[in-house]
Amino acid sequence: MIKIIIAEDDYRIAQIHEAFIERIDGLDLVGKAKNAEETIEMLNMHEVDLILLDIYMPDRLGTDLLHQIRSDYPGVDIIMITAAKEKPFIRKAMEYGVFRYLIKPLQLEEFTEAIEEYKKFKEILNEDEGEIEAGHLQKLFSYNLKEEKNLPTGIDSITLGKVVELIEMRPEGLTSEQVGSEMGASRTTARRYLEYLVGTGKARAESVYGIVGRPERKYFHSK
Repeated sequence: MIKIIIAEDDYRIAQIHEAFIERIDGLDLVGKAKNAEETIEMLNMHEVDLILLDIYMPDRLGTDLLHQIRSDYPGVDIIMITAAKEKPFIRKAMEYGVFRYLIKPLQLEEFTEAIEEYKKFKEILNEDEGEIEAGHLQKLFSYNLKEEKNLPTGIDSITLGKVVELIEMRPEGLTSEQVGSEMGASRTTARRYLEYLVGTGKARAESVYGIVGRPERKYFHSK
């Protein structure tokens, strides 16, 4: 089980994130902290894998905790969930190896994607104590690096790479439903990524008629 702390001063948002956690297998919420002091207290009291950390808290900024967490609790990972979009905050999060930087308000779909990626990250690290395959090594470091700059909200570089790979492998084209099924995501999520690729010229879309006679959108890789 992945043991999680929610560090969020707004109890309504904390409740929403708690509800999200309850819907994902393999997670155990060990506590909710409403400020920085309580966050450190919980880290002292509990074994923790992951903190969902807000920046704007009443006693200290979440980013001001990063150095202490890295120094005193090196095995703890961090996902920032915040409304803060200022570059200094983002730069500091990157410097301290924050796993994901998510912007409020957060939807269940986006939260789930981030957590599932974190679970895969943990699985790779925990597979064995020997060497890691080159492909896994590249994937590990890609979790903390944006492969593409200035991606819009809701578009993640790793998931985007998976979608590109899928349409590259299927020259006959795929619908958003097929892509979603292949990648284990909803049709809505798949369509968002596919339409982004169309907008950037990396994919093209055509309307085709299905079995029931209704037109559907099919996506092809742009060579």
